Amino acid sequence: MRIIVVGGTGTIGKAVVAALQGKHEVLVASRKSSLKVEISDPASIKAMYKSAGRVDAVVSAAGDARFKPFPQLTDEDYQYCLANKLMGQVNLVRYGMESMNDNGSFTLTSGVLARAPMPGSGAISLVNAGLEGFARAAALEAPRGIRVNVVSPPWITETLKAFGMDPSIGITPEACARAYVESVTSKRTAEVIDAR
Repeated sequence: MRIIVVGGTGTIGKAVVAALQGKHEVLVASRKSSLKVEISDPASIKAMYKSAGRVDAVVSAAGDARFKPFPQLTDEDYQYCLANKLMGQVNLVRYGMESMNDNGSFTLTSGVLARAPMPGSGAISLVNAGLEGFARAAALEAPRGIRVNVVSPPWITETLKAFGMDPSIGITPEACARAYVESVTSKRTAEVIDAR
């Protein structure tokens, strides 16, 4: 398969690329790679697809969101999260349909905070839950056997360390990558796949 991994230079994305390489042709797309994309910019997404050509799968391990106490979240914070993590990934599906081969797949990334929010996660919980609803609905109408799933990672050990939290409650990026491989290589669709 020919697979684009958006966010393939990030913590989870690198592990997904490593898990897929060797068995598939993997194109790494990010702000830093040769196949450039800024997912908050629809024109950038369209240019990425034009440059990449036909693909069999798109995996998104990208999307920024802001983590702040609820009273401190501003209109700009919400707009940033909506434009980046939510609509950025929605637009990967919307604009990618023409580039996707028959029976291909899109795999998006939500996260544990969609179903297990915590103080400070108001905006992130909003966009994660929105992605899960979008993927289920989009899969119902996707043409030509195209599948749409979301992977919901728990806390990743590296992220926990960066936040000064206990890394033992998380999983490694390599363990998380298995859920993305499952989404790409199985027949599953309209599902939220929990990474374990």
